[in-house]
Amino acid sequence: MRRILAVRHDRFPLRTPFRIARGVKTAADVVTVTIEESGVQGWGEGVPYPRYGETIEGAIAEIEGVRGLIEGGGTRADLAAAMRAGAARNAVDCALWDLEARLAKTSVAALAGVAPVGALASAITIGIDTPAAMVAAARAAATVPLLKIKVDRAGAAEQIAAVRAVAPAPRLIVDPNESWRVEDLADRLAMLRAHRVDLLEQPVPAGEDPGLGALAGAIPICADEALHTRADLDRLAGRYSHVNVKLDKTGGLTEALALAAEAKARGFGVMVGCMVCSSLGIAPAMLVAGDAAFVDLDGPLWLAQDRPRGARDDGGILKAPEPGFWGTPACA
Repeated sequence: MRRILAVRHDRFPLRTPFRIARGVKTAADVVTVTIEESGVQGWGEGVPYPRYGETIEGAIAEIEGVRGLIEGGGTRADLAAAMRAGAARNAVDCALWDLEARLAKTSVAALAGVAPVGALASAITIGIDTPAAMVAAARAAATVPLLKIKVDRAGAAEQIAAVRAVAPAPRLIVDPNESWRVEDLADRLAMLRAHRVDLLEQPVPAGEDPGLGALAGAIPICADEALHTRADLDRLAGRYSHVNVKLDKTGGLTEALALAAEAKARGFGVMVGCMVCSSLGIAPAMLVAGDAAFVDLDGPLWLAQDRPRGARDDGGILKAPEPGFWGTPACA
């Protein structure tokens, strides 16, 4: 039976503004794709990101451009050849995975040959705010396994110190979102070590990272904006110790699984992250995150209201969406 593809823009207001060095978000704007075949429907979600030149309108146009391919029975391999890596392809790729699993009455984990993930430790993120607000947020999350804080260039040392003072126990990721320069990092190494920072995520602009090679080994550094697909790994070697795999960058679960496997084979540590999104964006990412060194999938926790039956947080442990939500049969 012929497939039917549908695409729409969904908006999820946030429970509180989410601030990073690049700006502030008050809502998660996502593209939702559904693909129906033989009365069975699969779905997926992508988050267009302005940093990569993406918009909701542009993503929808990209998806409309492959309507004939998908409705004509195109595969995920066909999709990868027809679309660039990014949020639009992510939404379609994940919808195809979900549809395939539902039609076969099995799980995406089984189809992909990976272990199902029911729960995992995932970072709780603290956005940039006043010192008092960041301290309050850190105090509330002081017992979670992994904490991540967003910082800017000017106030980073104070922000890190304030959070660490009230949350000394969790492992700590610090994310400047490209707002530092290489010399800033060199000057702050002692401070980062003193506060036991476990991972520094994309401290400098992606195009200015050759200088990180001189600091290799000084502190674990993770590529985020500098990494999209496997094609980037050669360039990152010697500059970064870890890479952040996000499905909205890789263009879906298909490339994310391949990227994570190749990164590990090359000696990179793997982090699995997300945009601010709903649980529909998190469910497939959890399949990549099962054995990751760091997991940062708390996007839905920022929403005032998530999609029904989505992921839940329990003290820094992220629990997968309910069976039947995405990628699993309802009777699982």
